Amino acid sequence: MRNIIVGFLGCGNIGCGVWKLLNEFEQDLHHRSGVHFQVKRILVRDMKKKRDQAIPEELLTTQVEDITDDPEIEMVVEFMGGEIPAAQYMLRALEHGKTVVTANKMALALNWHLLQAAAEKHNAGLYYEAAVCGAIPVIRTTIDSLQANRIETMMGIINGTTNYILTRMSQEGSAYEDVLKDAQRLGLAEPDPTSDVEGFDAAYKISILSSLAFHARVPFDVVYREGISKVDAVDIAYGKELGYTLKLLAIAKRDGNVIDARVHPTFIPHEHPLSSVNGSFNAVFLHGHACQDMMLFGCGAGSAPTASAVVSDMIYAASREKPHHPTFKNENRLADGLEVTNNWRCSFYLRFTASDKPGVMAHITACLGNEGISIRNLMQREAVDGHAQIVLITHEAGECAVWKALRAIDQNDAKVEAMIRVEGK
Repeated sequence: MRNIIVGFLGCGNIGCGVWKLLNEFEQDLHHRSGVHFQVKRILVRDMKKKRDQAIPEELLTTQVEDITDDPEIEMVVEFMGGEIPAAQYMLRALEHGKTVVTANKMALALNWHLLQAAAEKHNAGLYYEAAVCGAIPVIRTTIDSLQANRIETMMGIINGTTNYILTRMSQEGSAYEDVLKDAQRLGLAEPDPTSDVEGFDAAYKISILSSLAFHARVPFDVVYREGISKVDAVDIAYGKELGYTLKLLAIAKRDGNVIDARVHPTFIPHEHPLSSVNGSFNAVFLHGHACQDMMLFGCGAGSAPTASAVVSDMIYAASREKPHHPTFKNENRLADGLEVTNNWRCSFYLRFTASDKPGVMAHITACLGNEGISIRNLMQREAVDGHAQIVLITHEAGECAVWKALRAIDQNDAKVEAMIRVEGK
């Protein structure tokens, strides 16, 4: 049996979850993997802070060097979150030849090139299954199980907070602000929810996933990002009438050398597998040229599910004779020969407040038609105070053409109230 000396960087909810799993599931882990993990030191900010698990005080330290510079420690597991100092500490551990396991999507997405370069130079491992979708093994599946595929599309619900909010808004007709307050009260949303509700969290994750899926670096700064804070419950209701469910989707597509990477609210048909993923659950739907359609579904957050992925990475790292790294050139820029498009093609949901007078509908359709955009579904509500609600869904069209058509519409005739992209035929 192999004994691995481990150091923790941080010990919050996930760190305590890993500590609990390593201790309570110890015999099963030994039996299944032949590995014993001995946690020697744990970096914390406050030695006296009360934690969810009874951790011996002699293991705690406030000095990162006690972990990164200790020659006995061969594996460092990072739980700090955020970019700095987590990325700096992981880099230091790698430079000392220690394998690093992390659940930190932000630090990885923004510093992946530095961390991987240090890992390769010093023959150290770098593993990050828990950085995307918690317990769902989407990263391992992508890099190990789907090697015989050219993955062409990934669409994912990869942020539990926004999925919870949109699920409640859809099921109850509640306003965004009211559901957000409930999510914060329940601990499903942070006091400052910006990273989740404005799509940053999902953008970090799709940057990682798309890079692995397409075997080419897709950096965070090329991912288009739009959050859910401006979503109106009325659009969710109209979408349901037309047969669609609203989700915050992270989308990555590759067609030849053209990459399409984006995060935004998206309508998908009720019959699409992603439409039934509710609450705080996560799912990734992908299409490969050989495997065809596939979806991975499960718990995407929480201390126990994330701890499951972290410990899996620890075992995976300990059982390899040499570290495994992505084979693409990992630099902090889009891979050579690729381009990112902002003119992706999909259908579009459009809602207008229109003057109740002859010719307005003809004006809207003419502006769309001038850009080659045709209408798939149309719904109109009775006029109130001289204005009617017009809701339509287009056939597939280019993003740039839709925006050009909307700018051409006379605002005195029809005001654009909402534009939401539609995916999943």
